[in-house]
Amino acid sequence: MTLGGMMKHLALVEESWFGERLMNQDSRAPWNAIDWDSDPNWEWRTAADNSPEQLRAQWRASVNYADAMIDQALRDGGVDQLARRKWPDGRAPSLRWILCHMIEEYARHNGHADLIREAVDGETGE
Repeated sequence: MTLGGMMKHLALVEESWFGERLMNQDSRAPWNAIDWDSDPNWEWRTAADNSPEQLRAQWRASVNYADAMIDQALRDGGVDQLARRKWPDGRAPSLRWILCHMIEEYARHNGHADLIREAVDGETGE
């Protein structure tokens, strides 16, 4: 696990939840060109091929895209509306659930980043 891998992963997660699942949009580049069945950890594995600037730009573009999807969803029905792409069991999460899930996703990876930092500088605590 690397900080770059986390950035690329979070870019993917932003687009996946808000574009694909919430708004039922097709995945966009670069995500739509990946054979996820044969390389399910592509974003983690390939982050080392990108510069920090590229990773940040990709993450920022994904967040901007996700923000646009959220804005549209809020105009269309608010936080209680259901995602347009259902889970295999037929249920669909609400926008509210997705937003809470994303808070959890970022919190989890912030913890991972802190563990990496701690391994580097040896400092613990606040």
